Amino acid sequence: MKDLNILLGVTGGIAAYKSAELCRLFVKAGARVQVVMSQAATEFITPLTFQTLSGRPVHVSMFGRVESGVEHIDLANSAELMVVAPATADYLARAATGRASDLISSVTLAFAKTVLAAPSMNTNMWNNPATVANLATLASRHGWHFVEPGAGELACGTSGAGRMAEPSEIFAAASALARRDMEGLRLLVTAGPTVEDIDPVRFISNRSTGKMGYAVARAAARRGAHVELVSGPVNLPHPAAVECISVRSALELEAEVRARASSCDAIVMTAAVADFRPAAIAPHKLKKAPGEDERTIALVRNPDILAGLGALYGEAKRPLLVGFAVETQDLLEAAKAKLAAKKAHLLVANLASDGFGGDTNRAQIIDRGGNARDTGKVSKDALADLICDSILEKLLG
Repeated sequence: MKDLNILLGVTGGIAAYKSAELCRLFVKAGARVQVVMSQAATEFITPLTFQTLSGRPVHVSMFGRVESGVEHIDLANSAELMVVAPATADYLARAATGRASDLISSVTLAFAKTVLAAPSMNTNMWNNPATVANLATLASRHGWHFVEPGAGELACGTSGAGRMAEPSEIFAAASALARRDMEGLRLLVTAGPTVEDIDPVRFISNRSTGKMGYAVARAAARRGAHVELVSGPVNLPHPAAVECISVRSALELEAEVRARASSCDAIVMTAAVADFRPAAIAPHKLKKAPGEDERTIALVRNPDILAGLGALYGEAKRPLLVGFAVETQDLLEAAKAKLAAKKAHLLVANLASDGFGGDTNRAQIIDRGGNARDTGKVSKDALADLICDSILEKLLG
């Protein structure tokens, strides 16, 4: 954390007193900490406490005195990591819906890098469907990371989940997010489905959401890599600090990958590429004829992009080729066979029931030696970091 610029956001919950210790831990580790508080937070702990610990003036009011610039924009641009502890239910709701009604929510909306939040609230508020939905939105659409609250006795006198994680836990999570161990590396990541057109209004595709590929791109970029993301059609925001290239078909994806492959240290093929495409694309909408009960559409095979890369680079150390496999049975056997056939260096395999389309996954990361690492059930962001760890081990080993 030495010389890392951290925005520490403190919102109005009783756990705000714990954030003083968190600020101290950051400063002790060599980070430069800028504290931003909500007005409500000042009812629980004074700005002077954080100013003393951080050695910097604390920002509270949207209309406070500023020497120059636009305060919330300057604050958002001043840091590589934003940590919000405690993150109240109200703050999370405003962040999820893009509101900017006070300084801390305005800074949050303008902050385009990594955010780590430590929620703190009553158990019923934590379990409320609105809060659950807000957390899901912040994780899936904005790439936020969370240190989930613990269970125990709460300030309101009840007992249950909702107590803010301890400062040491938040510090550890922030330290993991602050890693820059991939600086100097170039990664090419593919994501999402491919779409194979039948006519101007119909196509063949699959259920891939692109979440895993986008998580890998975010993780690698956060850790310092130069990342190019070639993506099929998805409903996801572009990750910060990532060069994004949009494609539609397997042939388009192959062309983009081939054009960039030789300059990369690793290629991570998370995209769910269609095996077949229509032999011809009709120029106009295909309409059913009177009495037509069946129709046959001729399909031709798409190129196997990973196998093509394996044929070119499989005997070299770079680019490191990382393939993905989704199976419905015999996971390890099928994955090891695919790894050998494609000449990939690593293969990430999971059962469709363990994560296809969701926000969590359980995977096996398999290398050429047949060694398999069971990740357990983790978030896709956590799995992305484990994949990056495996890439580093192979490149540097």
